[in-house]
Amino acid sequence: MTTLRDWLRPASRNPEPPLGPTERRALWIEITIVLLVTFGLSGISSILSLAEAALAPEPLSDQTVALNTPRSSQGFIDLARQLLGIVRLLAWGALGLYLLWRSGVGPRLAGLARPRLRRDLLPGVGLAALIGLPGLALYLVARAAGLNLTVAPSLLEDYWWRLPTEVLWAIANSGAEEILVVAYLLTRLRQLGWSENSSLLASALLRGSYHLYQGIGGGFGNVVMGLVFGRYWQRTGRLWPLVIAHALIDTVAFVGYQALRGHVSWLP
Repeated sequence: MTTLRDWLRPASRNPEPPLGPTERRALWIEITIVLLVTFGLSGISSILSLAEAALAPEPLSDQTVALNTPRSSQGFIDLARQLLGIVRLLAWGALGLYLLWRSGVGPRLAGLARPRLRRDLLPGVGLAALIGLPGLALYLVARAAGLNLTVAPSLLEDYWWRLPTEVLWAIANSGAEEILVVAYLLTRLRQLGWSENSSLLASALLRGSYHLYQGIGGGFGNVVMGLVFGRYWQRTGRLWPLVIAHALIDTVAFVGYQALRGHVSWLP
């Protein structure tokens, strides 16, 4: 029977043999390059954005940050650039999977075995509810306390392609983040001999860092999300529930915002 202690101090599911100095150095170089190309650089940029917002004369809650914004005044060019951004995120996820596969960790070992209803979809929906509802409450509290910017999930124009594009953004975001920040990073840190808790904390802090452009509340909320998602993967080895949950959360945020905008007072 799984106990709370098992969740708080888990043993590694796949203990790795010790690496030699050359292998460790190569792995650290790989991790550094991957993070600088992807979410590590995004984290640094996000920290600078938060600092810039904090130095502005108006309070954080009076400033607005948009997640999905138009990228051109011309509809077809805007669509093309939206799709390019989606492809870039998918390529980031593919890079993580490729590097894991080259080192003997195929998609199945990374947690992307054939998806199943009971083992993947239902837990994914449950995780979405577990993270999404408290996350919305945390955002509202942080914004009221002046610790968060006002977040506008989507400002895309009402073209025919807006809805499918927002769904594709949600899928691409979830795939890239869960593959790189959970499966890739936790696997690599495990290979370097890090404990499960140390690697989990590093993964969660990384996730929180590239959401700091939203404010302290956004960063803290995503650290909590990272702790829950990372531990779930460490305990189950299943990545699909995390991808499904993340995609559902983002889809509800993007599509729900467009549907409720102008009808509720707390949306910009």
